[in-house]
Amino acid sequence: MELDLHRLELRFSALRIVDAQAVLRLADSIQECGQLVECVAAGAPEDASLVLIDGYRRVAALARLGRDTARVQCWSCPVGQALTQVLARTGSRQFMPIEEALMLRELIDAHGLKLREAAHQCARDVSWVQRRLMLLSALPQPLLEAVRSARVSGWAATRVFAPLARANSDHANRLLASLDAHMLSTRELRTWFEHYQGAQREQRERMVEHPHLFIHSLNQRELDRNAQHLHEGPEREVVGDLGHLRALLDRVRRRLQGLNAPVATPLARACARVHAALPEVQSELRRLSDDAYRYPQRRAHPEATGHEPARDQQSSGAVA
Repeated sequence: MELDLHRLELRFSALRIVDAQAVLRLADSIQECGQLVECVAAGAPEDASLVLIDGYRRVAALARLGRDTARVQCWSCPVGQALTQVLARTGSRQFMPIEEALMLRELIDAHGLKLREAAHQCARDVSWVQRRLMLLSALPQPLLEAVRSARVSGWAATRVFAPLARANSDHANRLLASLDAHMLSTRELRTWFEHYQGAQREQRERMVEHPHLFIHSLNQRELDRNAQHLHEGPEREVVGDLGHLRALLDRVRRRLQGLNAPVATPLARACARVHAALPEVQSELRRLSDDAYRYPQRRAHPEATGHEPARDQQSSGAVA
């Protein structure tokens, strides 16, 4: 049925993650096609106020469009039961783990459900409920507020801040405070945490105090490496590969000299495959090496030519 937006009580807005882009996409969809999915509210249609259970983004999108009403399914059941039904439904949007954890804590703290009762009514097992609640216990309240306001992504909260808070709560709080001044993307936070895990204690202190400077230095080094690769061209990489190949061939030759035929079938097959591939490599090596000696001016790195005089070079004489 169509209900006025002012009749919907947004009691659980603090349990949902703010996603401005999702609201904008919903507003565009509603503008073009209308509201396709009903909101869910607990209460009878004749009640003056109904508690909104599901559809907070849809309500925000409708309000953004200046609409006064929303299509709502009215569930004539207690609010706690309505929450469990939303968690158990598979047709609604996928909730983030933190959103599920917040709703579960609401069921247990405010509505008096036991752990096993909450799991049964949400069509989940007890371990799933425990994992969600443990996620909340690892995150301090300021971080939960940062996630809810979309300053920190749910992925970063569960994969970066939660393990960091369990290991060093001071570092987790300082990192969050640093992000207030300089935001990092989820990808940058993942990179930061990967380096943090392998850093020593003194370096970790600097990384926590100035995470944006650390990421900036990483990006700058990456730009410098890319510029160097671009400047040197593919020849530099091939020179390195050929050096590794020569060392590998020397090692394989020494090992093969200690073996006597016949050998095991896998080794024999491997030798045959390499032997078949060698002529092609040899032809390319011969082509490039002959070309380099025939036309010394084409060499990419003149400094690597050594002190041998180029072929067909005239002897030095008096300058006319």
